[in-house]
Amino acid sequence: MSHVPTTSVTLMTAVYRKIFPAVKTELQKWESRAKQIPNNELRTQALASIASKRFHCQGGAVFALLAGERWKEAVRFIVAYQTISDYLDNLCDRSTSLDPNDFRLLHQSMEDALSPGNSVKDYYQLREDQEDGNYLIDLVETCQDVIRNTENKEHMRIHLINLEDMYANLQIHKHVILEERIPRLTKWYERNKVKVPTLTWYEFAAAAGSTLGIFCLLSYALSGRLDKKLAEAIYDSYFPYMQGLHILLDYFIDQQEDKEEGDLNFCDYYPSKEKMKERFTFFINQTDNRVRKLPDAKFHKMVHHGLVGLYLGDMKVKTLDSGHEIAKDLLKISGNRARFFNMNTKIYYKLSKNKNAV
Repeated sequence: MSHVPTTSVTLMTAVYRKIFPAVKTELQKWESRAKQIPNNELRTQALASIASKRFHCQGGAVFALLAGERWKEAVRFIVAYQTISDYLDNLCDRSTSLDPNDFRLLHQSMEDALSPGNSVKDYYQLREDQEDGNYLIDLVETCQDVIRNTENKEHMRIHLINLEDMYANLQIHKHVILEERIPRLTKWYERNKVKVPTLTWYEFAAAAGSTLGIFCLLSYALSGRLDKKLAEAIYDSYFPYMQGLHILLDYFIDQQEDKEEGDLNFCDYYPSKEKMKERFTFFINQTDNRVRKLPDAKFHKMVHHGLVGLYLGDMKVKTLDSGHEIAKDLLKISGNRARFFNMNTKIYYKLSKNKNAV
């Protein structure tokens, strides 16, 4: 029997009582492992990724509520897979390497994590920093272990690999030398725009950068409810609009930070703030239309509105030019649920900060 939350209150109750504590336990385990990494640079980036991006694991782990009785296994997978993602993002963002072959080999770990039949590799072979005490391999094998024990995994395989391939290509193209980034990203888009005719190159890149579709597929598979038709419906509902909205909101709140760090930010490519708001509204409306066709439609709609509330509840919004006004308009468009999650997010972060709970 599935007990998927159908109201904002039951969702938040399950998140606070079950999901966040389980995520905290898993992250503490990986943080402890990261502290033992012999190489100083790898250890620094592994610990930094957990410290600064743990909310990615918290948000992603909400999908574990779709896994029924196997929700703890879903949390285990989601935290491990998201930790790989955040760690590699730090390695590519903050390292001295600008070699696309190095980035491709690093991200092979994410494909291997989704493929129990794949053998693990020396993912650091093309970079100077090497010894991580099997940290990355252990993360990969944790994900493989969960998928290996999942029913009907063949139904999600092609969609998992498609989503991962787009994610890996994005990470490779956006981290090479500065003058090659936009040409590579736009060429990649040209090869794929038939799949996403309504998107610009930077919106396609954003849609490729989310792990939400993977977490949704895996959680349904763990519940035993996934068949071929549902797997296709999840893929079509989450890519490109739900995933695109997710990452565009992430970039939106990071605009000032990315400017200071000199990092690529896709929100910079909108011709105006008005156009950006108009396109965000388009993504919100398209996501609403797609997810209502899924089973547990109320849950997916809450996750969608939760994303809007969660990201726009971040304190970084206050640092942005017109940030408050744009956030206010988007919350209004998204409705009462988004405002509910926005308020809860602000309260949770205040309490967490005071108690040092997360």
